Amino acid sequence: MKSNNNIIESDKFSFWYGNIRALKEIDIQIEKNKITAIIGPSGCGKSTLIRSFNRMNDVYENAIYGGRITFKGINIFDKKTEITDLRKCVGMIFQKPNPFPMSLWENIAYGPKTHGIHEKSHLDEIVERSIKLAALWDEVENRLGESALGLSGGQQQRLCIARALSIEPEVLLLDEPTSALDPIATGKIENLIIELKNKYTIAIVTHNMQQAARISDYTAFLYLGELVEFGPTRDIFERPKEKLTERYITGRFG
Repeated sequence: MKSNNNIIESDKFSFWYGNIRALKEIDIQIEKNKITAIIGPSGCGKSTLIRSFNRMNDVYENAIYGGRITFKGINIFDKKTEITDLRKCVGMIFQKPNPFPMSLWENIAYGPKTHGIHEKSHLDEIVERSIKLAALWDEVENRLGESALGLSGGQQQRLCIARALSIEPEVLLLDEPTSALDPIATGKIENLIIELKNKYTIAIVTHNMQQAARISDYTAFLYLGELVEFGPTRDIFERPKEKLTERYITGRFG
């Protein structure tokens, strides 16, 4: 769906782990201030795709890219692309909460510090703003000096979202952010994601099709490294064009 509002676009994007081809000529568009869900069975390439949007897959020595991914019209694989700048604009939240073994305050201040902000009053403002954006402030405002490892799983995940927000990204990539959480914590994260799309663009990998249906504007269905179908979420779940999509969302496989 070509649009001037697209912030990330892939064009015949492929990815290999050495000789193993994980993604096959993917064409997908991530629209600004919308939530795009990426669904599909385990091993279909969902995480590989979302991790490609900010070149997180560069950590693999045998990673091979083909085709293009653009962020705001710029090819992210261009030699001139500064990966640090890309990841500042396109933040990542992982499946398992990964707070640093330091205080809540230090967790949030870490990113801004690495980008040259050191004034305590400025950092205090960033910490408070980020934690409030992550809907966590009321629960932790008197605990900022305590270890982040003392938080519950759901609170840790919202802290990680706050940490990502502290450097003011434009896009948030979430890779199964609620898979390790209980239903109550999952509901809080889902509500948070819906609120955040007013200010950020969000792409989320999820195994939970009900979650995709609840929170996303667009859904992409991947199978065996190929993009089977992509479109408005309601169309994908109520009027899928592909038989394979219909079989997956009705639980006949996967």
